[in-house]
Amino acid sequence: MSGRIRGGDVRRGVAIEQVSIAWMVVEGTVAIGAGLAARSLALTAFGADSVIELVAGVVLLWRLALEARGSSVEQVERAERRASGVVGMTLLALALYIVATAAYDGWTHTGARPSFVGLSLGVVSGVVMPWLALAKKRIGKQVGSAALSADGSCSMVCAYMAWMVVGGLVVQMVWGWWWLNAVAGLALVYFVASEGFESLRVARPTENASPAL
Repeated sequence: MSGRIRGGDVRRGVAIEQVSIAWMVVEGTVAIGAGLAARSLALTAFGADSVIELVAGVVLLWRLALEARGSSVEQVERAERRASGVVGMTLLALALYIVATAAYDGWTHTGARPSFVGLSLGVVSGVVMPWLALAKKRIGKQVGSAALSADGSCSMVCAYMAWMVVGGLVVQMVWGWWWLNAVAGLALVYFVASEGFESLRVARPTENASPAL
């Protein structure tokens, strides 16, 4: 890959992370507020995922900005490993949060209240996040950044959670199934944890391949 083409890909990566960070601020604020008001585990977890993605996005933006400024190969490799580590830890933190809140939800038989704000946010996020996820994975592959590709997986988890929030809230409104709130969150734990462990594996210096600069 020529330096000019790669430089363009890196700049696109910076742009997509800037868009992602801006959306995560909006999504996280609205989802957590609406989730707490509605006592919805799935909606609150969705908001927590947005905060986690925000942290990962800031780290990824730093990593890509380093390369865009022409930093050395060694600096970019170190930033790549750190970014992968942060993404991995944030994914595992999300998995633990979902398990803990689902257990509490099941123990207390707490169901979610109707939330039209949550439904609206879920539909919008369900459309926006797959686009962001695919863009991150494509650019991550082009620039050789496993961390950016893993961040794309974070965004895809967010898309899955958005549609689960929509489905869960609709079903609860219609049939009143309180337990669906916990099940909807737990359904994602395996996928989230697997992606987290994979990102931590990539973060190890002995197993991390050098990006093709």
